[in-house]
Amino acid sequence: MKKGHPFDKRLRAISPEIIKRITQIDECKGRWISGAHLSPQILGRLKQFVLVTSTGASTRIEGAKLSDKDVEKLMRGLSVQKFADRDRQEVKGYYELLQNVFESWRAIRFFESTIKHFHGELLKFVSKDQRHRGEYKKTENKVHMIDKAGQSIGVLFDTTAAYLTPKEMQELVEWTHAALKEKKYHSLLIIGNFLVEFLNIHPFQDGNGRLSRILTNLLLLKTGYPYVPYVSHEKLIEDNKPDYYLALRKSQKTIKTKRENISPWLEFFLDIVLKQSEMAVALLADEQIEKLLSQKQLAVLRCLEEVHEASPGDIAKKTGIARPTINQIMGRLLSFKKVERVGLGRSTRYKITKK
Repeated sequence: MKKGHPFDKRLRAISPEIIKRITQIDECKGRWISGAHLSPQILGRLKQFVLVTSTGASTRIEGAKLSDKDVEKLMRGLSVQKFADRDRQEVKGYYELLQNVFESWRAIRFFESTIKHFHGELLKFVSKDQRHRGEYKKTENKVHMIDKAGQSIGVLFDTTAAYLTPKEMQELVEWTHAALKEKKYHSLLIIGNFLVEFLNIHPFQDGNGRLSRILTNLLLLKTGYPYVPYVSHEKLIEDNKPDYYLALRKSQKTIKTKRENISPWLEFFLDIVLKQSEMAVALLADEQIEKLLSQKQLAVLRCLEEVHEASPGDIAKKTGIARPTINQIMGRLLSFKKVERVGLGRSTRYKITKK
C-alpha cells in the first residue's frame, strides 16, 4: 500500500462520535453471534423477505416504481404488466444478483473484475444497457437526486472524467483490498471510504447506485457482519433518502480539495449500519418475528390465540380470509414456529405453539 495515500489522510481524521458508532455496531454484532439461535427455516424466510424488500427499495431509490408486493409477484413469475419493461428488468437483475451474494459471498473475491462482472449481472435483463454492461463509462455522467416520481430534481455533483475512471477504479480497489487484508483501519471505515469514492467516480454509465448497495452487502458479509441477509440495508437507505443525498453531497464536494472531509457520509453510513444491527438483534426476541407478518397473517395468529385449536375452514370463516390464502398463511406461521399442526388431511387443525 502506498505511503501517504489520500485515503489514509481521510481516515486518520475520524471523530470520537464515529468511533462510538462503530463500537455500538460491533457490540450488536457480538450479541447476534452469541445469541443467534433462529432455526434455518426462520432464517430462510427472513432472507427471502429481505431479498424482496431490498430489491424494491434499491430500485425505487433510482426511480423504479414497483412496490415490494409487485417485486414478489414478479419473482414468482406472475404478471405485473402495468409497469415499464425497464423497471421489471432492473428488478429481476437486482434480485438475482443479491441472491447470489447472499448465497455465495464466501466464494466471491473482491477484485475489479468482480465489480465489472456484478455490473453485467445487474443489467443483464435491461435491453437498453446492453452496450455498456460490465464496462466503464465512455462518456461523462452526473449524479442526480431522484424524486418519488423517478424524475431528477437536481445534480448532486460532477463525477470523475471517463478517461480517468479506469485508473481511479484500479487505485480504489487495490487500496481497499490491501487495507482490508492488512486491517489498517476498522473494516467499516474502509467500506465507507470505498463507497463514497466509488459513487464519486461513478464508473459506469448507469447502475452505480444500485451496484454500490450490492457491494455494501458483499463487503459487510466478508468483513464479519453475518446478519446482513436478514435486515434490509437498502430499505433503511430508502427510508432516509434525503439524508443519504445530503451526506453524499456534503462529503463529495470536498473530495480532491485541500480540506477533504467524508465524515458526513461516514456518519450517515454508520447510522444505517447501526440501525440494521439493532434490528438484527431485535429479531432474536421471539415477539419481533411478528413484525415480518402481514395484516392477514397477524389476523390468523390472533384468531388462533382465542381458541384451543381450529381447522383451516374455521379460521377462514372467522377471519373472512379466503381458504387458499389461509393455507399459504399457515405455511408461513409454521415456518416461524408460531403455530403447530395437529392431524393430517381433512382432519388438520392448528394451534398456537406453546412457549
